[in-house]
Amino acid sequence: MENVLTLIGAPGVVLDDGVVADLRAALKGLGADVGVPDWLSPQRVCDVPFGHLAPEQADAAARHRLGDLKVDVVAQAVEGRRKMLLVADMDSTMVIGETLDEMAAFAGIKDKIAGITARAMNGEIGFEAALKERIGLLNGLPVSALEETWADVKYTGGARTLVQTMKANGAYAVLVSGGFKFFTERVRAECGFDMDLANQFIFTDGKLTGVEEPILGRETKLATLIATAGERQIPLSLSVAVGDGANDLDMIKAAGLGVAFHAKPVVSVEARVRIDFGDLTALLYAQGYRDEEFVA
Repeated sequence: MENVLTLIGAPGVVLDDGVVADLRAALKGLGADVGVPDWLSPQRVCDVPFGHLAPEQADAAARHRLGDLKVDVVAQAVEGRRKMLLVADMDSTMVIGETLDEMAAFAGIKDKIAGITARAMNGEIGFEAALKERIGLLNGLPVSALEETWADVKYTGGARTLVQTMKANGAYAVLVSGGFKFFTERVRAECGFDMDLANQFIFTDGKLTGVEEPILGRETKLATLIATAGERQIPLSLSVAVGDGANDLDMIKAAGLGVAFHAKPVVSVEARVRIDFGDLTALLYAQGYRDEEFVA
């Protein structure tokens, strides 16, 4: 079978044989050849091999049949399924929430900053202008606010496992963020990324006074994916890019496996693959990894 449909139940969701059988019947009804189900994680994640049907058709049929069940769907070709390059966003992807919004809490303007962030991430306003506006509002914040913000940062489920498992299997991992180096270098170290790219704060006498230019945004993320693939001699077809905001969309579209992760509407609509319910281990299941292959 040249294609595979992966069904990934959200943590705590039981995916039973009846649901899988129903989906197999639906694919057969569309004229597909359908193989024997292969469970990557018992009662939660299942591969369904199929042929003679486009992945897009299988994806649409599965989503229709699943209805309100909290099960993610990834339909793709089997060839080149395991990727050798990971390029990941940080805020609301590798870590929960937006670090800049959390910094704003120390200035008493979290809601105001978060509103600007949300509009930028949904593509309603330009990323660079939005970043400058938010930093302007945070001018005068002490360095200690960054340390306190970092102390409260929590990782998205499966963050370290995603990076460590791919690296154990020969992949190269890059963290690229429109956020700030103060945070990305810590995430890189704790998760095991090979490199990180992000913006730099400007501090004067221990107080935040600006952001260094040029600002790393949408174009830089795409350029990083392409350049890293070239430098490592990895075809883009063997790359996976993951993010949630509008500034991630270009790299998501360019990657062999581009994933909109719990993403903003504008990203979910345009990405070929989206994970709405699962954690970051969903990206491993999408590549065919089994539970016993995960590296903590």
